[in-house]
Amino acid sequence: MIGVFALQGAFLEHEKMFEKLGAPCKEIRRRAHFTDDLDAIVLPGGESTVQGKLLREEGLSELVKEAIEGGLPVFGTCAGLILLAKTLSNDENVWLGTLDVTVKRNAYGRQLGSFRADIPFEGVGDFPAVFIRAPYVGALGPEAHVLASYGGKVVAVRQGHMLATAFHPELTDDVRIHEYFLREIVP
Repeated sequence: MIGVFALQGAFLEHEKMFEKLGAPCKEIRRRAHFTDDLDAIVLPGGESTVQGKLLREEGLSELVKEAIEGGLPVFGTCAGLILLAKTLSNDENVWLGTLDVTVKRNAYGRQLGSFRADIPFEGVGDFPAVFIRAPYVGALGPEAHVLASYGGKVVAVRQGHMLATAFHPELTDDVRIHEYFLREIVP
């Protein structure tokens, strides 16, 4: 069972990707939805500040952080990467702080700076990445492993049971990164 945070952002798109792969999903909006039957969770793209505040308001922040620190697999895309990051280079907020990376928010500019690019993704091959007000990873801790870069900037990382991308694989028709998550990270 994949728990997809449905507080804001592209959660439906993630659900559709997992449905194509035969993985059941449920939406998490409140603390009561965060149950023991979850095999993994997804923090979708969207607005990280809004999502972070809603996680706190719903009493989910500490619960989610503890679950991730306890080994619950997590996949964060764009805003999800920001929520997972231990440090933000251009923002004082730290939301969950479980992924040992430093992230720069809105690194590729505003909405008008959005773009699509084919990027090599380790274990997947070339992938049609969609970048929308995307962040990038500026620094990595010793346990974080680079899975993809674009223009000399890190845009996908894995740290044990955590996968995070600066782009939106859920906004393509290509299920390979979701499949990678299920195959390589979810037990």
